[in-house]
Amino acid sequence: MNKIDTYIHAAIRDNTRKSYQAAVRHFETDWGGFLPATADSVARYLVDHAETLAINTLRQRLAALAQWHINQGFPDPTKEPIVRKVFRGIQALHPVQEKRARPLQLEQLAQLDLWLHQIIVNSKAAGNKSAQLRYTRDRALLLLGFWRGFRGDELTRLRVDHVHITPGEGMTCYLSQTKGDRDYKGSSFKAPVLNRLCPVAAYIAWIELAGMTEGPVFRGVDRWAHVADEGLHINSLIPILRSLFVEAGIDFANQYTGHSLRRGFANWATGNGWDIKTLMEYVGWKNVQSALRYVESVDTFAKHRIETLLYSPLEPS
Repeated sequence: MNKIDTYIHAAIRDNTRKSYQAAVRHFETDWGGFLPATADSVARYLVDHAETLAINTLRQRLAALAQWHINQGFPDPTKEPIVRKVFRGIQALHPVQEKRARPLQLEQLAQLDLWLHQIIVNSKAAGNKSAQLRYTRDRALLLLGFWRGFRGDELTRLRVDHVHITPGEGMTCYLSQTKGDRDYKGSSFKAPVLNRLCPVAAYIAWIELAGMTEGPVFRGVDRWAHVADEGLHINSLIPILRSLFVEAGIDFANQYTGHSLRRGFANWATGNGWDIKTLMEYVGWKNVQSALRYVESVDTFAKHRIETLLYSPLEPS
């Protein structure tokens, strides 16, 4: 790989590259399409998978095919009118309600933290270093993920050498790129020292126990208490969280994902008086639409507002 290829390779996230490669492979190998593709063949591909693939998956497949054609110097067939019309027709005939991760509530976070604290103490007493490491890691992951409103991929990409601790104040986490950061400017996120459910104390406990001074913060731990050199894969985050929730007795464990921490914090913040601008600045959202997708009304069914008006004395006419 020459230097030009190296920089081109670095411009695309590994997860995006892999998903695009899989999408092109599905079109060419699994479905039997030919590349470069015509607009008609792309339209037929959409039709053949309209009832089996989600809208977002089809959208991702189109993006992958578009990228392949652009990279190879061919005209992009996905922009042709027939493809656009077919895609809109699929959206109209196969509407799907957007699935959102169940938000983790503060009470549940406290329940998890208490359970984790106890199991860490028990693991240490029993001399089970592997369990002590794993649960100490998971405690740091949960608390930092919640209080910083991090997305799953941000947690897995966080590095020890990019975290700065200010004793008694908090911690600053630097990420070289976040979602929407097309210019690779990087962003710094601060998390405070708290009297309870403290993300800073949990983070320090984890890196000190694991003996880490650089590299990925959150890593795998094997049965022999060896801490991996590589960071956790993004696909391992949901199984880790759901397993924890099941063990700790949290209801509806299978409805939680990596976004549950972010949604949980957003709902806690707005329910405690944070305005949307402050929340956006803290979490790092660039537009209101992104923020509102994570926020649920405190009075979800408008019950309080309606009943307040329903039972209030009627003004004299």
